[in-house]
Amino acid sequence: MEIKKDKIILFDLDGTLIDSTDAIVGCFYHSFKELNFDFKGDEEDIKNEIGYPLDVMYATLGVEKAKVWDFVTSYKKEYRKVSEAKTTLLPNALEAVQVASGFARLGIVTTKTTQYTIPLLENFGIFDYFETIIGRQEVTHPKPNPEPINKALEALNVTNSSDIYMIGDTKLDLIAANKAGVNAVAVTCGYGKKDELQCYTNAVAVTKKKKKKDELQCYTNAIYK
Repeated sequence: MEIKKDKIILFDLDGTLIDSTDAIVGCFYHSFKELNFDFKGDEEDIKNEIGYPLDVMYATLGVEKAKVWDFVTSYKKEYRKVSEAKTTLLPNALEAVQVASGFARLGIVTTKTTQYTIPLLENFGIFDYFETIIGRQEVTHPKPNPEPINKALEALNVTNSSDIYMIGDTKLDLIAANKAGVNAVAVTCGYGKKDELQCYTNAVAVTKKKKKKDELQCYTNAIYK
């Protein structure tokens, strides 16, 4: 007998299900070197911008707006080569997705393009758990605009429901969720800081990037708070 799934859970990707820090930071430094840009910041400055579109990240990090797309092209060429080797699933992310799929319909809402998202999900064996994947090229306005969430719900043919959850690790995910009128759930295993995340939701699951203990329960508890 098939279980009726009344809940919808939308997951962010980077910092929520996967750790792609090495790939992202490495590709930024690669583009800086290739295009002879004297980057004045450090790795933390790059990590603080993860979640925003690449062109926005480069502009924030000091690249002239007229040149950001040259850097984005350089980044993507390198990312294509290293993304799978330099990306890992976060502890218990697989188990969390498996458990969630038992009682909810799942989707991915990310600022990463689906061109790179789908191979990563396939590589980790979790692609088939998700009914829809909304990436950067599917929308005009990425998070924190609610458009990506609304697109995902449209793809799932969902209209009115109070049991819709957006799980993410940055304020961008939470702001988008709030604007879309869905439940915002934060996890601390990624790039957002707990104090900042709490400004946008009361549902904050304290998760750790390198320790498996209690992380699976944190995902589930946050949904039922």
